[in-house]
Amino acid sequence: MRPKKLAIIMLSAVLVFGSTPLAALAEDNNGGGKSETEAGKYSAKDEAIYGNLGAGGELQDMYVVNTFHVTEPGEVVDHGDYTDVRNLSNLNDIEQTDDNKVRFQAEDEEFYYQGAMENRPLPWNIDITYLLDGEEMAPDELAGKSGSLEIQIATSANESVDSVFFKNYLLQISLTLDPSIADDIQAPDGTEATSGKNKQINFTVMPEKEEEFIVSANVTDFEMDPIDISAAPYSMSVEDPDLGGMKSDMQSLSDAISDINQGVGDLNSGISDLSAGTSDLSSGSSDYRSGINELDQSSDKLVNGSASIRDALNKVNNSVQGGVPEAPDLSELEALPGKLRELAGRLRESADGLNTLKKKYNNAYGSLKEAIGGIPDYQINQETINAIKDQLKEQSGNDSANKNQTKEKSRNNSNQEKVVNQLFETYQAAQNAKGTFQEVKKAFGSVEGTLNDVSSGIRKMADKAETTASEIEKGLQSMDKMGAIKDLQNGLSSLASEYQSFHSGLVEYTDGVSNLAASYKDLDAGIQDLAKGASSLNSGANELKNGTEELQERTDDLPGEMQSEVDQMMDEYDASDFEPQSFVSDKNKKVDVVQFVLQTESIEVEEPETTEDTGEEKEKGFWDRLMDLFR
Repeated sequence: MRPKKLAIIMLSAVLVFGSTPLAALAEDNNGGGKSETEAGKYSAKDEAIYGNLGAGGELQDMYVVNTFHVTEPGEVVDHGDYTDVRNLSNLNDIEQTDDNKVRFQAEDEEFYYQGAMENRPLPWNIDITYLLDGEEMAPDELAGKSGSLEIQIATSANESVDSVFFKNYLLQISLTLDPSIADDIQAPDGTEATSGKNKQINFTVMPEKEEEFIVSANVTDFEMDPIDISAAPYSMSVEDPDLGGMKSDMQSLSDAISDINQGVGDLNSGISDLSAGTSDLSSGSSDYRSGINELDQSSDKLVNGSASIRDALNKVNNSVQGGVPEAPDLSELEALPGKLRELAGRLRESADGLNTLKKKYNNAYGSLKEAIGGIPDYQINQETINAIKDQLKEQSGNDSANKNQTKEKSRNNSNQEKVVNQLFETYQAAQNAKGTFQEVKKAFGSVEGTLNDVSSGIRKMADKAETTASEIEKGLQSMDKMGAIKDLQNGLSSLASEYQSFHSGLVEYTDGVSNLAASYKDLDAGIQDLAKGASSLNSGANELKNGTEELQERTDDLPGEMQSEVDQMMDEYDASDFEPQSFVSDKNKKVDVVQFVLQTESIEVEEPETTEDTGEEKEKGFWDRLMDLFR
């Protein structure tokens, strides 16, 4: 080298580095005189991954800026499959080995170096599609075009990369549009903001989510700045909500449901007794109806038989009153006591049937009365039912907001609301039945007295018929004494007159039986319907009891379940257990922050190249003239 050039180089070095001797400068660059083999220490390492994407989202190139927070200067070993490395902190060389190790001398505080990477995929697939007037168009053909533009941005997990980044990182996508180029900008899922004169649209992709966003606008001579995409560990400070008051309300609801379940249990027991009582009443009523119909059907025979007796008495009386024949025909009169006793027997059978009916009726009525009395007097109004429904809907809404909610839980919430509706309907039906019974209670109670009166009257008629038969027999026995003929005439006259009254009473009685049989048909139909309704009510009450038991079981620990749901939801936003992991190599330790900074190509109209020859040579500065010495 010529002496002149050497002097110039030395002069340049002095100008650049000052008066510091070159040996000292070299010593400084080597870490202040420390041995290159002495190991350095660092507290943490950060990785910033920068990627250039095509306008369609495809990765073009990537480099990583590594930052070491040095605690003790010395040699540090890092790991990474880099195609090229560059020291960003000082002039020291960085050594790369075949086993992907990177060695360098780190100085105090922070040390930076950059590494370029090839063929290293990102944790996300990013696909950007452009449609102009409904037709897909390549980005490089879109510049300068006009029309209705739609930009579709889709993100998904890249299965070839460790899922730790997809599961724990938040993606933020930002694009900027110039209102002078694009108007009527629509971004349904984006957040719009003003950046200077431009409109900025931001999208957020939560961890573990795959999303598709759409931006539409009417464009003229379209151009667009690069789309910025960043990714960092998800972190959000969310305070645990104060659930004290709500848990107290939930406990009150749980206690109320427990009370309702207890009440429904009592109601179910009462309705069961009611069903049994109405079943007995139905059976007794059927027997009574059959008996009264049978009695009504035999009334004609009874009346006809009584008429025959009456006619016979009248005939005998007329013949005796007309004079005493030498040999009176007493055959009809002799047969009369037997017919009267037969009539008395039939009347007593009717009375016995009425007593049996009365006994069955009393048993059935007693069961009904006890069953009705067993229905609880709880007052459950519509306001209480609506409050329970509102609480169930609120719980269902909270479950629906939780995306981990199972279909089974959703069905259970629907069943619980159905049970509450059945509860209120059954409660109203039971109260209606109780009110109706109170209204007809007096009528039911009077049946026993009526049956007693009818039965007693029939027995008196039977006794009267027996007495009459005995008197006739006594009269016949004394007919051999002529002195008794006069008494016989008087007795027959009196008997015929009294029997006419008896027969008239018998006709009135049979008419009453006929009317009773006709009217009791409707009463029996009502009793049968009551029995069927009570049976259905009992079935519904059983289902209701099962439903309220299930409802109580599922709401027994509402405060705890609510707390568990809230804790589960809070866990989704809690990233405190996330441990950062190196994107470059799993051999790197003490990794603190790893973030991604990505940017697409811009879409712009190429400007034509223009060269201007002014004819004047630009005056060169000192550094230009200095560099000319080495050219």
